[in-house]
Amino acid sequence: MSLRMPESMEEVIYWTSRKVGEGHVKAWAFKEKCPECSKSLMSKPVGPNGKVKIRAKYYECSECGHTIDKTEYEESLKCNIIYTCLHCKHKGEVAVPFKRKTFKGVKSIVFECESCNEKIPVTKKMKEIKKK
Repeated sequence: MSLRMPESMEEVIYWTSRKVGEGHVKAWAFKEKCPECSKSLMSKPVGPNGKVKIRAKYYECSECGHTIDKTEYEESLKCNIIYTCLHCKHKGEVAVPFKRKTFKGVKSIVFECESCNEKIPVTKKMKEIKKK
């Protein structure tokens, strides 16, 4: 499987590139087309001053004005991940649902290494995993 890398930040709602222990992770989620008109990509609404309302609880189509709740829309997306496993140094690619789960006390997108089946978290806002 060969994942398509984004060409600009305008086509993604999520992007990260970071070190995870001894490994490395690049993750992104592409915006989807509007389910109503299929003309434009769904995105956060833009205010009258031309700035994106980043705290909005919904996504909207710039063409037809159709809106979708933030959690409903984000859970329908796929998160594409290119990684180097921090346990076995295996390099791989995976596509998982863009849904954050609690992993060791931190909201994370969690996926398994194809080689050693260890869980690898992509934490929210670079939070540290809690120690016991």
